[in-house]
Amino acid sequence: MLSSNEIKQRVALKATRMVEPGMTIGLGSGTTLYWFVTALAEHVKEGLNFVAVPTSTDTKRLAEEKGIALKTLDEVDSIDLAIDGADEIDPQWQLIKGGGGALLQEKLVAAVSRKLIIIADHTKLVDHLGHFPLPVEVVPYGWKHVQRRLEQLYRIPISLREKNNRPFLTDHGHYILDCHFKKITDAATLNSELNLVPGVVETGLFIDMVSGLFIGYADGSVKEF
Repeated sequence: MLSSNEIKQRVALKATRMVEPGMTIGLGSGTTLYWFVTALAEHVKEGLNFVAVPTSTDTKRLAEEKGIALKTLDEVDSIDLAIDGADEIDPQWQLIKGGGGALLQEKLVAAVSRKLIIIADHTKLVDHLGHFPLPVEVVPYGWKHVQRRLEQLYRIPISLREKNNRPFLTDHGHYILDCHFKKITDAATLNSELNLVPGVVETGLFIDMVSGLFIGYADGSVKEF
């Protein structure tokens, strides 16, 4: 049986074949994308030519180190293909993302991409979303009032994400509230409701955005959907 990192490496390697010469691609964030960028860099050394739009400071830094040509989202008209990971994937291919804190830029890139391909290990497949805490990105100003409002609306525990005993800051200087729903029965409606709350910037619910999945298993197999 393969380890989690070995599974991610295999999934990432297989997904690199989706990248064709001349493409503009979106590079997601997270541990699985680390292996994808690393594997993709080997194709660059072999002469594969493409341009990538990173979705986080960490991905940008890694891609630059690996010699991948980059542009910002504002420098491209569209994106042919975005590759990203997920924290949870339900049977309808709705997602929870944002465990790494880059959900806003990930969603912006996904929204302008012709295809969004999710690469993940089999543990991310779930019967319903919500066991993984849903990240909700909020502005720092008045964040406690947003937290209280969401707690009142949904009767769930909500925690401010922290790092080194200080509020975790996204690339845009926002905070993240981790919402412990346990079970989300209507992800699309919840996403709409949350975005109507003043102070909410974006949610980690990715609704009707996925074109395909590459899922890795402990026996070494990778299934494409």
